[in-house]
Amino acid sequence: MSYFAAALVRGPSGWSASDLALTGAADTEDIADRLRDVDHDADLSLLFVESDDSYLVIMRLDEGEDPRVFGSDSIFAEESRLGALLLSDIEMPAIEIHSEIESVTEGVEEGSAAPSHALDEPEIDPIGDPDLLADLGISSHDLLVLCGREGVHPSDVTHELCEQIIGSAEVVDELREHAVRH
Repeated sequence: MSYFAAALVRGPSGWSASDLALTGAADTEDIADRLRDVDHDADLSLLFVESDDSYLVIMRLDEGEDPRVFGSDSIFAEESRLGALLLSDIEMPAIEIHSEIESVTEGVEEGSAAPSHALDEPEIDPIGDPDLLADLGISSHDLLVLCGREGVHPSDVTHELCEQIIGSAEVVDELREHAVRH
């Protein structure tokens, strides 16, 4: 499986981004340590891991504390070693995405057009903490809806989240393009 991992950290001088190698990682804590090493002074560190245009995992560290993790689909843990490393400590699904879909389409009158952000029944099973970005302006509902949209790739989700969190996704997009070229 191919992957792209970008660390987005907020330190004393603001936000910065860098790619992060996960090859040879032994466990979730090893990955968290690598994220901590990006900037030891960071008050907030986010890791976006995109795999095979199918899966997204977000890891969050607040001032180096224990990681909080969200995965767009629990099957990633079953299909790859990297997915198992990132999602191994999570036992239960995040929440039923189906209830989130119902809340998006609730109140839409029969025969009227559904909201543009309404979803069909997704074929994903999100896992972990969908509230890990709530204080940054992305509610669990918004994160689940974004991950559940048909035809949306992990890179699209990362792009949108970076736009909302730091006001620009350009630096992460550039890291991704550089990684693809090499």
